[in-house]
Amino acid sequence: MENENDYRPLADRMRPASIEYYVGQKHILGSGKPLRQAIEQGSLHSMIFWGPPGTGKTTLARLISKSCDAQFLTLSAVLSGVKDIRVAIDRANQYRDVYNKDTILFVDEAHRFNKTQQDAFLPYVENGTIVFIGATTENPSFELNNALLSRLRVYVLKSLEKNEISEIINQALTDNVNGLAESKLKIDNDVLMKLANVADGDARRALNLLEIISDLAEDKTITKELLCDVLKDGSLRRFDKSGEVFYDQISALHKAVRGSNPDASLYWFARMIDGGCDPFYIIRRVVRMASEDIGNADPRGIRLALDAWETQERLGSPEGELAIAQAIVYLACAAKSNAVYKAFNLAMNDAKELGSKDVPLHLRNAPTKLMKELNYGKDYQYAHNKPDAYAVGENYFPDDMKPRKYYYPVNRGLEIKIAEKLAILRERDKQENK
Repeated sequence: MENENDYRPLADRMRPASIEYYVGQKHILGSGKPLRQAIEQGSLHSMIFWGPPGTGKTTLARLISKSCDAQFLTLSAVLSGVKDIRVAIDRANQYRDVYNKDTILFVDEAHRFNKTQQDAFLPYVENGTIVFIGATTENPSFELNNALLSRLRVYVLKSLEKNEISEIINQALTDNVNGLAESKLKIDNDVLMKLANVADGDARRALNLLEIISDLAEDKTITKELLCDVLKDGSLRRFDKSGEVFYDQISALHKAVRGSNPDASLYWFARMIDGGCDPFYIIRRVVRMASEDIGNADPRGIRLALDAWETQERLGSPEGELAIAQAIVYLACAAKSNAVYKAFNLAMNDAKELGSKDVPLHLRNAPTKLMKELNYGKDYQYAHNKPDAYAVGENYFPDDMKPRKYYYPVNRGLEIKIAEKLAILRERDKQENK
């Protein structure tokens, strides 16, 4: 008879049989932690596991079911609909009637269910027909209905550390029943750690790579050269280009630039490029940083960012990315000001809240005779004809609107000089209006 392990992937075969052999997530499964206590006491509650791929979400759900002696049913949000949910609920009710035991309904990719499908779980979670355990790689606060989310406890699973990945690889190499011990594979510690590193915190990825490499290894030896050959067709870094990791990394880049840390800024830029991010997305955000966080403290910043954009267009990758890196470093080191950003937001708020106020007559253009007869442009003071090109006391706001002050230059960079000039002009206005 053919052994069932012959056609099950290594990553599936190596799922731990009990919680004691589960690797990682000590922050929720360590001794005395709430989830560990709930499992040990058989006290089930509905929950959602949120974390990157390969961090053990499915495995943990299965172990909870086994520890609590509950029926384990699975649904994939990619393949299932409301009809499948109803079938699972019927099975849960039958199991309760026959065995008087709980049913865990594990929903993989839970964020892919739409609102109607998510709502279908609510009454059965509420009345205890099922213990709902969902798994998602996306932020549940954005992807799950509030009604469902309020009934679940969220557990955040973290990427596995390199030493944890190496432990899982060693388990696979030495396991006689489900692993590769019979193959008697040889691997140096340096190569093993490189494999653990390129897995990028994903246990499933590590085991899948190990399985591929084991089939290709000559003389049962896994060499650095063989590992590099397997990896050379593409990056293995985790970067989904549209999900939580994407926005986390661009947020980290923006905050590092704002925080005047060129080294961290370069790191996050490199992480995104290494993961396959479109350089044009990054440079668009860099131009935004130049306006939002540097502004008039150093107006050269936006010009350098735009030059980097043009360089990327002309040279492409990887040459253009060096120009983007140059712009990022400059912006990180530049004087910072969000004064224009704040001023613009204040002005936009007034524009929305105060309605469509008329332009004062003296500020209107008067290209026709009729307009002049209606006093368009009358008494307008042409600034260039005034001393220092400044019309002292002139009002540029609507007549029925009290003049506002939106722009407050900071005491950094060029805005020091801007603030000094504005202070002088406002003092002249004050003296004129006395």
